[in-house]
Amino acid sequence: MTTNDHRSHPENVIPMPSREEDIELDAESLDTLREALDDLRREIRLRVPEEGLRDQSPWDAGSDLDIVGLVDGLRKRLATLGMRERGVEVDDFGLDEELVKRAGPVLDWMQSSYWRIDVAGLEHLPSSSPALFVSNRAGILPWDGLMLAHVIRNQAPRFERPRPMLADWLVTLPFVQAFAARMGGVRACRENADRLLRTGRSVIAFPEGAKGATKTFRERYRLKRFGRGGVVRAAIENRVPIVPVGLVGPEEAHPVLFKSHRAARWIGLPFLPITPTFPLMGPLGAIPLPTKWIMVFGEPITPPALTDPATEALAISQANAALRERIQALVDVGLDRRDSVWD
Repeated sequence: MTTNDHRSHPENVIPMPSREEDIELDAESLDTLREALDDLRREIRLRVPEEGLRDQSPWDAGSDLDIVGLVDGLRKRLATLGMRERGVEVDDFGLDEELVKRAGPVLDWMQSSYWRIDVAGLEHLPSSSPALFVSNRAGILPWDGLMLAHVIRNQAPRFERPRPMLADWLVTLPFVQAFAARMGGVRACRENADRLLRTGRSVIAFPEGAKGATKTFRERYRLKRFGRGGVVRAAIENRVPIVPVGLVGPEEAHPVLFKSHRAARWIGLPFLPITPTFPLMGPLGAIPLPTKWIMVFGEPITPPALTDPATEALAISQANAALRERIQALVDVGLDRRDSVWD
């Protein structure tokens, strides 16, 4: 039985280099390859009329059409398809000024039409930057920090866009961390806050932390205990004023009915929030509800001067408690100004 299978004729098999081997061409082989390519160009020009090529070429009608150059040009165009040069300075915390600019119209619409945010107390904002804005934590996803930074930047252009501090568990969420960082979010820790304030950039802090974000609907707008005074100490050491802010509305945008800790352990989260739309509606449940928002800015607070190391801890604790009471009072003002959750 005869066959044309080359495997039956070992002498016809062309040996192929293994993956570990490098294919090297000596100078003579390279010259031969160049000559072959030159012959191919000449053959193409002989077989296709030069005038026709010039008429059909949309790139350069005054020179010979170089097929090899044309293919190489197309290859480079395809390799960079969808890419563009960016000349903006890269922020050391990941802020993407170009993305912020593109998102501006969307955030403007969310401020004016979706959440219909009323702002009070803008006259209390300090005359110079930076400042430490301290607010109640409102809602699961960081819409509160995003919109607060957007409103401050629009209403007080003297401030560079404030940087919201994000809890660790938010930073680890897929998709949220990358977007939040490009929009100015920074992982919440004392070192980051100090670095931002010392370089003239304002900071938005939420001393309630995860306890504030995980409040159920029945506990809404009742502030949890603040931390150990980290925001007060940061203001003292960086010599910046504290601006208290009361936020009303974000907590109803994702109303938490109850929390499931057992299901959360399966996916590596501290808790799984059960809301009227999540997980029933799947990913669509992450869309916030169009609740009515109120932002109330209070008068700046000058942090206490620490002169006696023996009473330093007590002074910070008292200032921390007074700050919490002040923000709770601003939240109550916002609730009084609002007619209902939707209006």
